[in-house]
Parts: sequence; C-alpha cells; structure tokens
Amino acid sequence: MRFDNRHAIVTGGASGIGLAIAMRLADEGATVTLWDISLGNLTAVTDSRLRTRQVDVTDAVAVAAGMQEDMAQMGGFDTLICSAGITGPNVKVVDYPHEAWHAVMTLNLHGLFYCNQAAARLMDPTKVGRIVNMASIAGKEGNPNASAYSTSKAAVIGLTKSLGKELAQTQITVNAIAPAAVETPIFEQMTPEFTAFMKSKIPMGRFGTVDEIAAMACWLCSAESSFSTGAVFDQSGGRATY
Repeated sequence: MRFDNRHAIVTGGASGIGLAIAMRLADEGATVTLWDISLGNLTAVTDSRLRTRQVDVTDAVAVAAGMQEDMAQMGGFDTLICSAGITGPNVKVVDYPHEAWHAVMTLNLHGLFYCNQAAARLMDPTKVGRIVNMASIAGKEGNPNASAYSTSKAAVIGLTKSLGKELAQTQITVNAIAPAAVETPIFEQMTPEFTAFMKSKIPMGRFGTVDEIAAMACWLCSAESSFSTGAVFDQSGGRATY
C-alpha cells in the first residue's frame, strides 16, 4: 500500500491511461479525484477512495478553484497526474486547420500548464509531492501528419524540465512519461492508416497497454522515486532513440 494517506488528482481520468493510473493509485491506498470534461459512467463510482469532478482544464479559474476544493474534501493534495489530451486531425502542416491547432494547444499544453501551476502553488514543499505529465514519443521525434500533437507534447517535455528544476530544492518532483502508441479511446480520433503507421514504428510490434503506463506513473508517484525530477521516461517498445 504505497499510497496510504496520499491524495491525488488525475486529469483525463474518465478513461484510458488516466483511469488506469487512478485505479492503481486507489488500489494501493490513495484517495483519488478523477477530473474529466465528460465523466460518462463514472458518475456512478461508489468506491469511497475515488471521487469525480467535471472540470474543463482549459479554464484556469476552474482549475485553481477545483484543486482548492478537492484538497479540502480529500484532506490533502500531494499527487497530480496530467493525462487529459486530444490528438487533433491527421493532416499535413500546410493543410492544418488553425482552429484545430489552437484546440490541441489549448488542452494539451495550456490546460496542463494551468494544472501544474495550481498544483505547485498548493503542494507542501516540505512533504512528498509528485507531478507526472503525460507527454509522448511524438514530442521527441515529431510524427508526420500530427504536427499539433507533436508540438504540444514537445512543449509538455519542456515545461516538465523547467518546473522540475524550479522545485528541485523541495520534496516535490516533476516528471513526464513519453509513451509510444497505447491502445485507448484516443485512437478513435485517428485514422486507421495513422494508427497502422504508429504500430509499424514500434520494434516490439505491438501497442502499449494502459496498465504498463500506469505502472510507470505509480512508481514516479511513489516515495521510491525520490531522485528523479525534470526527467522524461520512455515507454516506447523500443522506438525511442534518445
């Protein structure tokens, strides 16, 4: 029970990677609040360690207020997982719609920044604090026909490194995970041709699973991960080259 007396917020927690991380944190003792713009079937969650909140993370005021309220209701706040995100359309840069570009940046980058900023203001610098941001191998390599997504995830890596260094003299660590393609509902936003392309780039010849990403995220959230901050951890099936 690594997370007894720990209190976590997980964005994008209604499905996919976010939900898998939240469930594992709760299974190991944490009190967890799931944030999502659409809670779906999670409104019926009955586990006393799992709470839900409908939050638009692109609204900085709502993020700050929501964190304050959840901190009070959970009896603390020391762990943030930022998993909310969208892919955007699979088109070339020369054809990329401006409104779609801004939508990807607003959620994947600005929303994550608002959450990181609010969490860093609230977490106790003298106690264990953990921030884990979901980046992507696309942020390191740049996927063709996915320029907005790749750019947003590269920016997530830069933000993680900056904030990690700023908090390095505290007990709060900030790290990112850069998966290759993981089978989640986000695949529904992509064309079949693009998902086949992503799979072809993975030497293991398969997509990752949400449980594999959750295992890494929970280690980064644990007290065992005490000397890693401002770092990026690949889970790429052999695709990552640096």
